[in-house]
Amino acid sequence: MEDVTMLLGLPEGKTLEFKRDLSSPQNVLKTLVAFANSAGGQIIIGVNDRTKAVMGVENPLDEEERLGNIIADGIAPRLVPDVEMCTIEGKTLLIVNVYPSSSRPHYLKSVGREAGVYVRLGSSNRQADRELIDELRRAVEGRSFDEMSMPELSTADLDLELIERSLGRQRLINEKSLQTLKLLRLEQGKLVPTKGAVLLFGRERVFHFPDAWVQCGRFVGTNKAEIFDHIEIEEPLPQAVDSIMLFLRKHALRGADFSDVRRRDVWSIPLEILREVVINALVHSDYSQKGTPIRVAFFDDRIEVENPGILLPGMTIEDMKRGNSKIRNPVIARVFRELKLIEQWGSGVSRIFQEAQVLGLPPPEIEEVALRLRFTIWLKQPMPIHSQTTVSDSRLGSRLESRLESSLAARVLLRLAQESDGKAGLAQFLGHKTVSGELHKQIKRLSEANLIEMTIPEKPSSRLQKYRLTTAGRTLLEEI
Repeated sequence: MEDVTMLLGLPEGKTLEFKRDLSSPQNVLKTLVAFANSAGGQIIIGVNDRTKAVMGVENPLDEEERLGNIIADGIAPRLVPDVEMCTIEGKTLLIVNVYPSSSRPHYLKSVGREAGVYVRLGSSNRQADRELIDELRRAVEGRSFDEMSMPELSTADLDLELIERSLGRQRLINEKSLQTLKLLRLEQGKLVPTKGAVLLFGRERVFHFPDAWVQCGRFVGTNKAEIFDHIEIEEPLPQAVDSIMLFLRKHALRGADFSDVRRRDVWSIPLEILREVVINALVHSDYSQKGTPIRVAFFDDRIEVENPGILLPGMTIEDMKRGNSKIRNPVIARVFRELKLIEQWGSGVSRIFQEAQVLGLPPPEIEEVALRLRFTIWLKQPMPIHSQTTVSDSRLGSRLESRLESSLAARVLLRLAQESDGKAGLAQFLGHKTVSGELHKQIKRLSEANLIEMTIPEKPSSRLQKYRLTTAGRTLLEEI
């Protein structure tokens, strides 16, 4: 048993709670259920949970027997925690040790198996919804959500061309290899996609998983009172990584001094750390949850990445920091590793903390919030939203607009000074919902003026087509 004196110096958290006595047995039972369904924990009875003053337990032998009866009568399936006595400051405490259970989900008998399941979030107990209860059951059975088959679908519901483009360099793509990757499963003599396959490469991915998308927002200040820019990303998961990073980069150029178009590598946010956090969110999200997309929020002083799903049973935030890992979605994780988006199992989070220390950033924060996992990356220096548009930028934009006789053309040229982009990306940057006829017109004008050019000129209609500045376009910006 851990040194009790040391435990008394700790705050209540995911695996620790203090109780003055057994006067509220229902609250004790909730905590025991939550511990057993989550990462285990200890309840120390006989300590004031507010002041940490050691009160002791009167008649500890009787209270130990009473506690055993309360647990036996109140929790199902049967839970048998270890109960020990410890004397400190001349007073006796009861130490209740609960371990992650292989019989979960446990629940309160008085409420029932559907409403009586609790999990531990930080220092509080949270009632589990149906999706979380299902996940607790799957974890015990060694199954994962993304490995489950979708028998109502067929291979025709997967974008096989996208699979070939994504994985064709790593392996031969055929039915056997797709089964090896668990993208296909044999069900009643027929090959059908798994949920992971549809999340990764489904033709109608959002139709089957309407909440499997990413919401990105840039907010003014340090709260969500005022939003400056936002997008909704509904691309397949591997492609979503680049789209999220594009949104973050869009708002991260320090000073955005377009008069020096060579300064593309001066970023004010830790791009490599954020990429790791984004990938972690996409791979470890609980895609069975309803109404909870992945959210990326960019504030003046920090960037928060939230994904649905708390830590898997047996895991704590400290485990994550030490590099311990449990994979919620093995099918998605396997494909991300094949695509070299994941380097080594379990190393991502510890690498994030190491890199933050090297860069002199405040330590990142991980917390479980309302059945979601939030990863916060603090910026080295605040980035007020108004600082992204400097006086020199305004003058440059004004002169360029006059020269091109179009504010839209000027903004397109300034955008392409940062990086290449396609028509859809340019529309998104401009705040347009779709590619307008005017945007088509100005791109054509800039191309005919030899200020921009296609990145794939031999395939003008390619879905991967982007535009970039020509030498003449860069010269124009330098002259202005």
